[in-house]
Amino acid sequence: MAEITSYNFTVQPQDVDFTLRASVSSIISYMLNVAGEDADRKGFGVASLQGHSYTWVLSRLAVEITTQPKQYTNIEVDTWVNEFNRLSSTRNFRMRQGEELCATGVSQWCMLDMESRQVVDMTKLKDVYERAMVAEPSPIAMPARLRAIEAQSESSRPVVYSDIDFNRHVNTLRYINLMFDTLPIDIIEKNRGLRMDINFISEALYGEVLTIGSAQEGDVWLFEVSSNSGKTLCRARIEFK
Repeated sequence: MAEITSYNFTVQPQDVDFTLRASVSSIISYMLNVAGEDADRKGFGVASLQGHSYTWVLSRLAVEITTQPKQYTNIEVDTWVNEFNRLSSTRNFRMRQGEELCATGVSQWCMLDMESRQVVDMTKLKDVYERAMVAEPSPIAMPARLRAIEAQSESSRPVVYSDIDFNRHVNTLRYINLMFDTLPIDIIEKNRGLRMDINFISEALYGEVLTIGSAQEGDVWLFEVSSNSGKTLCRARIEFK
């Protein structure tokens, strides 16, 4: 069994929004960055997989944020893997500012064949993963399975160069920012806590046109992103506390 690993960051000016607090996408970026670095250190990162034409893709994510750290704040992010099966692995996160817990997260990942774009049986990594497992439960409830929505409003835009990552599909953080761009600005300004669940369903590739649909149910905002080819790409649920 492995141990929980911790990584240190300082909230930089490019990571904050107009409130001078780390944006939601920046907080999630810290978590995803340590996921990549920790996997690399333990022998199953993207660099190792790409030699076999495999890569990691995020399938589901849940994040609960209680405090958005201010600019130049020092933070620490803990991460560990505690579940693994043929189709997915579960990686967890805790973000701390000193002794204060700022945010927690649970992510589920699958391994993708870069040529066929199909999911790969992850038992290929069994020996490596068994050494990386940590006997610590996830800090929050697992990501919810989200249903289709009836959009109350929609906006569209093409997938451009700055949207795509090393997997040549739309980056996770871009989806999050596209959703937050549709929210009333006062909700973001007054936000003092939220839970966000995201399901990634299909890949969005360069040149496709995205439609971002949204609906509001009280303090809950629902999103569904689809492409002009008819694919449902991503669904999300954000509940403001």
